[in-house]
Amino acid sequence: MSKIRSFKGGMHPEYDGKELTAGCSVVDAPLFEKYYVILAENAGRPPKPCVAKGDKVCKYQQIAEADGFVSAHLHAPVSGTVEGIVEVPGPMGGNVQAVVIASDGEERGEPPFECWENWQEKSGGELMTRIREAGIVGMGGAAFPSHVKLSVPPGKKVDTLIINGAECEPYLTADHRLMAELPRKIVIGAAIMGKIINVSNIVIGVEENKPDAIAALEAACAGTSVRVQVLAARYPQGAEKQLIYAVTGRSVPSGGLPFDAGCVVQNTGSAAAVYDAVLLGIPLIERVVTVSGEAVKRPGNFRLRIGTPVIEAVKLAGGITEEPGKLILGGPMMGFAQRSFDVPIAKNTSGVLLLPPGRALNFSSAPCIRCGRCVEVCPMKLTPCLLCAAIEGGRFDLALKGHVMDCLECGACAYVCPSRRPLVQQFRRAKSELRKKK
Repeated sequence: MSKIRSFKGGMHPEYDGKELTAGCSVVDAPLFEKYYVILAENAGRPPKPCVAKGDKVCKYQQIAEADGFVSAHLHAPVSGTVEGIVEVPGPMGGNVQAVVIASDGEERGEPPFECWENWQEKSGGELMTRIREAGIVGMGGAAFPSHVKLSVPPGKKVDTLIINGAECEPYLTADHRLMAELPRKIVIGAAIMGKIINVSNIVIGVEENKPDAIAALEAACAGTSVRVQVLAARYPQGAEKQLIYAVTGRSVPSGGLPFDAGCVVQNTGSAAAVYDAVLLGIPLIERVVTVSGEAVKRPGNFRLRIGTPVIEAVKLAGGITEEPGKLILGGPMMGFAQRSFDVPIAKNTSGVLLLPPGRALNFSSAPCIRCGRCVEVCPMKLTPCLLCAAIEGGRFDLALKGHVMDCLECGACAYVCPSRRPLVQQFRRAKSELRKKK
């Protein structure tokens, strides 16, 4: 086993909740009556629907076409009838448009792409086109289209591909189970992406608290150019810049991208989706989701189709034990609280978390006591206490000079703050105000 690596700063919660689901194998969800496929579920421009009310669709059929380069196709998760394009609660708070498909229960449809078991004989361009056609996006966070992240800009030299298997967020174990149960898919998917960007240094970064996943991946890597790098269990180890530093020792410059450090980063779920698209001819229509929290009867990991209402996911986990204090999509640190159980699962929905009132943090307006804990844990080496003070005073210019735009919004500062100040919310506010002035 290689030396355990990490980054500077960060922290590890005293209780991370992972034991609730870490040993739970992935369960395939049954068919549901209706699926609400959100259009705007990728970074960039949302795709344009190419179906209308009353249309009959087959499983895997394209239902929305990418609108430009930074966009991603959408495909039907089931066969059935399009009931229309309606507004539904979105994961970011407002209402969003979604294609509603009523399942016919027949699962009509065949994978639309040719199966390339001989993918090594295909060109990088052909493989890239397949990834774009399959609608694959980053499945660990911002849902950035994968074909865009694999398009190295002219003048940039990339020598390393990093597959992000850190999954440092508390409670989440979807990637953990995927790595433990389907390591070959991840390794081959990584090798395919390595060929596209023409690199031989391919590394899967996994935190040390997932020994079964590490063992499974190392066995699957035998005879390939892919290797596993064990990382310290430290939050936010899975953030791109911190992951790059931990694996390579390189720093991404302020305002820069992974390309500027000679790296491309992709999620384990995206790597598995690349395998499905290239070797099985299947577009991205489903993903593994952790449904967890102390307010859930039977926490677990489930393979859910895109468009599944969250309420159905919660029912799969046995329902709730008490009225939750918060319903969160994603993890408790960087996830977003929801106002409705009707929000649908999207390509980047890693978790559905239901926290009881006692575990749901409530922020206060207490003054900063200048303890410096936020400075100690900030993985970007910022001074959160001073940034927050500047923003509260309306001095967004000072926040900009203090590099607020480099903030990861990881929430480590808010987690350790004894005054329970809403630091991340203030930083998001400042970013929004500064972007308006551009």
